[in-house]
Amino acid sequence: MHFLTGKPIPRRTFVRGMGATVALPFLDAMVPAGRFVRGAAGSDTRLVAIEMVHGAAGCNELGARLNLWSPAETGRAFNLGSTALTALEPYRDYLTIISNTDAREAEPVTPKEIGGDHFRSSAVFLTHMHPKQTEGSDVRVGTSMDQMYAQRFGQDTPIPSLQLCIENVDQAGGCAYGYACVYTDSISWASPNEPLPVIRDPRVAFEKLFGVGGSAAERAERRRTRRSILDWVAGEMTSLKTSLGPADRLRLDRYLTDIREVERRIQRIEARNLSGEPREIPEAPAGVPDSFAEHVQLMFDLQALAFAADITRVFSFKMGRDGSSRVYPESGSDRPFHPASHHGGSEAGVKNFHLINKYHVSMLPYFLEKLKSIQEEDGNMLDKTMIIYGSPMGDSNLHNHRRCPLFLLGRANGKLPGNVHIKAEDGTPMANAMLSMMHMLGMDDLQKFGDSTGSLSLTSHA
Repeated sequence: MHFLTGKPIPRRTFVRGMGATVALPFLDAMVPAGRFVRGAAGSDTRLVAIEMVHGAAGCNELGARLNLWSPAETGRAFNLGSTALTALEPYRDYLTIISNTDAREAEPVTPKEIGGDHFRSSAVFLTHMHPKQTEGSDVRVGTSMDQMYAQRFGQDTPIPSLQLCIENVDQAGGCAYGYACVYTDSISWASPNEPLPVIRDPRVAFEKLFGVGGSAAERAERRRTRRSILDWVAGEMTSLKTSLGPADRLRLDRYLTDIREVERRIQRIEARNLSGEPREIPEAPAGVPDSFAEHVQLMFDLQALAFAADITRVFSFKMGRDGSSRVYPESGSDRPFHPASHHGGSEAGVKNFHLINKYHVSMLPYFLEKLKSIQEEDGNMLDKTMIIYGSPMGDSNLHNHRRCPLFLLGRANGKLPGNVHIKAEDGTPMANAMLSMMHMLGMDDLQKFGDSTGSLSLTSHA
């Protein structure tokens, strides 16, 4: 593989071997000699939409008074000290807090829907449409904003979008209160009646991103011998490196090292889970870590690798599932997640649930550092990314969908200035904020999204 001086490598370059396909990260060799070409890296904004279920302790009356979710101050001089967002203090220049918005389409509209909030809320998070109550295949809600973005701006990447999750999912049949399980299992909808499946197993996500093993036999052989995908492409990769300058070789080596490290971690997890030792999550696939933090970090690593090579620009990520009884001992709380969310409004219960909220948010800096370390053109990947983190539920003790948790991270290619807390007027739909996000993502022709009543400025606070 040789490249003439002054003739750039195509951005969409792959190195292939038996069943393996490795896309390249952005390299200086992809820019014509002597010229800076904006967009050579495929600089459309990357989008990550993260849902965490069960709302937040700061969304009930006591928690709001104690500022357990959003800070007391609006504008730029806010203090995160009492909030669940304290781990984001080093990244406040990338942080946009949006408080006091509602996900009203998750509320019941008929008597038979009362009580079913946990089983329709996730479907509302990125659609802000009211789900049809059904346990059959005639599901209907709306097209989610991540898929609207992928359909418009993700079609020139190998994978238009990818959907990941942490908890177990069961997309067959009904769950409870007359709702099909797909409503609580998926936050991404390609159309009003087309929920997209989610991937829980890091091994499955890894092989989807890197095309590992052209057949089941090849995949089995590679796992049996514990060979790396990089072994299959070593010859072509060596040839490519001879045509690159020192900076590009270093960047490529770091990228390949990251791929191999993720692969090794998956192999170690599988070996441990197949050893016969007791598991904390016995029903989970072998590639799924028992540790919540380890699982989340692996999924963040895979997203960072995909962004670096422009394999996809759109991820949705369910970090929890409604009704989950998972315990997070590292949080300082020994209560299961769902029972802890029904805190009864007591100060002790609210503060205990706050510990879990704070722990979940503390997972994000790992991802932010990964994105900051990836250089592309004249900035880092965090500059080029919009991360949405929120919940379609507010006070989970009451199954309330008002004043829901929501914040953004990243600069969205310069569209988000960061370091601001925006408090919406009472009764503002969360869809107003998401309509503004969609405008920032290049869909500025959209006049309405879900139950929006207008747009909400995300760059300043009056």
